[in-house]
Amino acid sequence: MVFNNAISWFELPTTDIERAQAFYEAIFDIKMIPLDNPNMKMRMFPVSSPMSISGALTYNTTFYKPSATDGPMIYLNANPDVQIILDRIPAAGGNILVPKTQISPEYGYMAVFTDTEGNRVALHSVPQQAQDNG
Repeated sequence: MVFNNAISWFELPTTDIERAQAFYEAIFDIKMIPLDNPNMKMRMFPVSSPMSISGALTYNTTFYKPSATDGPMIYLNANPDVQIILDRIPAAGGNILVPKTQISPEYGYMAVFTDTEGNRVALHSVPQQAQDNG
């Protein structure tokens, strides 16, 4: 089996979904989509099509627990430049753990932050020429 993309969906746990929604809407300049059901509250990142890779903020006190140190770390798309997103994080209530750092000229830049819920999350941006060639 070969994956076009290894990730198809992700969920970021929250302790206050409205606060987390405000944080991510502020740093990415987006409007999240509510997807609530009786067992869980969710706020989905907007996508261009139903088949696009995406994820959501989630709230369920018995199933999810935010963590700044444990579990997997996801990298969110910060194109065209990680620094644009990083500059918005402190004012939105998050903390920068790793500043903009070059991975390599062809693989771009990364950074790591904690969100308002205490989750450790990373950012990744690819240089424009690599995007054009990809």
